[in-house]
Amino acid sequence: MAVPSTPESAPTPRTDRPAEGVRAVLLAGGEGRRMGPLGRGRLKPLVPFGGTARLIDFSLANARRSGFRDVLLLSQYEERQLMDDLHTVWNRDPGFRVHFGPYDEVYRRSPGHLPETLPERTRPRERGTADALINKADHVFEGDPSEVLVLHADHVYHFDYGDMIRGHRASGAALTVSYQRIDRRYVHLFGMVEFDASGCLTGFVEKPEHPTGDLVFAAFCVFDADVLRRYLRQLEGTDWQHDISRDVIPAMLAGGERIRGHEVEGYWEDIGTVDRYHRSHRGLLRESPSLSLAELPLTVRPEVPRRYVDEGPGVRAAIVADDLVNDGLLDHCVAYPGVRIGAGAVVRDAVLLPGARVPDGARLESVIVLEDGTVQRCDREAAAGRVAA
Repeated sequence: MAVPSTPESAPTPRTDRPAEGVRAVLLAGGEGRRMGPLGRGRLKPLVPFGGTARLIDFSLANARRSGFRDVLLLSQYEERQLMDDLHTVWNRDPGFRVHFGPYDEVYRRSPGHLPETLPERTRPRERGTADALINKADHVFEGDPSEVLVLHADHVYHFDYGDMIRGHRASGAALTVSYQRIDRRYVHLFGMVEFDASGCLTGFVEKPEHPTGDLVFAAFCVFDADVLRRYLRQLEGTDWQHDISRDVIPAMLAGGERIRGHEVEGYWEDIGTVDRYHRSHRGLLRESPSLSLAELPLTVRPEVPRRYVDEGPGVRAAIVADDLVNDGLLDHCVAYPGVRIGAGAVVRDAVLLPGARVPDGARLESVIVLEDGTVQRCDREAAAGRVAA
């Protein structure tokens, strides 16, 4: 199998070019503190997912598929590490790149390698997602875009933003928010949204203590660029939380702006905890998977083919790489390239990260096996140890 020239195969963008005139920005400031050992020493956007990619790759793949030529990175935590990684993985394709804002020129001068030094950071620390827009406003609004598409780096979904952008423009709205219907018991983890009969937003409550509905903000949205800039200016310097969901959207709603909803009908998941991470992998292995293998970006060891095996020697209902060395049993697992399973070992309901080793005779269930052999349990009292036979 030939090594792909881009992080994923993508269909030709639609000819009406809905992405033209839109600035796509990607919020990627998370540290992954709630992910336990999985997030320790690793940027949350770079947490591996699905046996093929990392969390950040989903939004980037969606943007590329939707016809965007670049996406502006809004990051803060370990910024150099993240930019170096994305430059190496994503900026190989002349038709698409991750834009690094004030650091972009030095990366553009370093095709095929990483810059030795970066300009000194002069921006203040960001206290929320809205600060990320303010601190890089000169890049967000460069070229006078008509709209700003805001994306997040820890969402797993396969999506074309074209229809959402077209609908936004046709409606004349100041903002179009994505939303999805979910089980009400989980609504308190998200922004709860309410709409009237015409599809206009009437209520927005971030992480409600007592949810009254089952619709949640799927956290990507399209702003009219001029309206967004105006509200950021109004809020800056006030007593606010520096957040898009807690401040900007409620201020626009209170200001009487026309805000429309766009339903996300397919699979979408916010990977905020290790439990949700593990549960999302289970969905990939169902008879009707939440996302097919073809819908997952291919950015981690793209030269190694992956396949889903329903039933085979030592493998049941698992996504595995072709270089798997398996002398035991993998049952309902997702395994990255380089995984080695020892003789007589049984691994069930697990995610095995690149290069993970399971020793002879080990018995593991409902775990994540990290690259260094650490085993992280996937329950409410997640604990970590070493792989033991």
